[in-house]
Amino acid sequence: MRKILVVIVLGMLIGSAFQTNAQVINESPLDGLYENMGVIDKKPAPYPPLRRADVMWQKRIWRTIDFREKMNQSFYYPIEPQKTWRSFIQILLDAVKDGSITAYDISATDEFLAPLTYYEVIKRQSDSIHRILQRSTPPYDEYDTVIYTRFDPTRVMQLRLKEDWYFDKHRSQMMVRIIGLCPVMIKERDGEDIPEPLFWVYFPEARPVLAKAQMFNRFNDAERKSYDDVFWKRMFSSYIYKESNVYDRRVSEYVTGIDALFEADRIKNEMFNFEQSLWEY
Repeated sequence: MRKILVVIVLGMLIGSAFQTNAQVINESPLDGLYENMGVIDKKPAPYPPLRRADVMWQKRIWRTIDFREKMNQSFYYPIEPQKTWRSFIQILLDAVKDGSITAYDISATDEFLAPLTYYEVIKRQSDSIHRILQRSTPPYDEYDTVIYTRFDPTRVMQLRLKEDWYFDKHRSQMMVRIIGLCPVMIKERDGEDIPEPLFWVYFPEARPVLAKAQMFNRFNDAERKSYDDVFWKRMFSSYIYKESNVYDRRVSEYVTGIDALFEADRIKNEMFNFEQSLWEY
């Protein structure tokens, strides 16, 4: 009888030991040289003071940042959010969800008119399609089915910028301010990539969030930089898809293919030449 009791007690002790080892520890070990919470404790750099009388020339430009380009891949990764590292779209979605950033509905004029909630943004990208399919086995009869599509952040592969370029005669310098951001989802239809914009974000409102969000630095893990730094220092590759014009049309509406890239370069060079022509050497 004593032997049976001893065996039972030992079994209970061993089981409790295994159960204790399986529990999640309260404090995780230091994963790195120092603690990195993925947040940069800094505020965005303030805009330089600007008077309306100092703006002698101004032009609105819309451009696209493609995350599939090598220089812009830091916007897209990581696929799975980590403790110290999130993709750009995940940062925007988290901020919209907790109310730190306001999402605005897409309008024909790209204005910030109708606010959207996080759940409205997700619901718009969730869809159900009714299909009639045929069975692969005899008698090959047809049946109805519904295909559900959920929002997939990994399909967000572009970012549109709305920015104002202006010449400040007080500083004698061409300057730029980003006004809005718009993430774009790429959907496949009939073998073609169709861009579908999600929502607009007012950039000055998003700057405090982006200034604390850490972006991966492919050249040095010790040197952390924020997404606000990337936009402030223009550390991205992009192309122009629209300029302010009397017809309010995009470049793709009057030229296509490689001619659209040439037209984007023409707009960029036109602004550069305007600044250069102001000076006399």
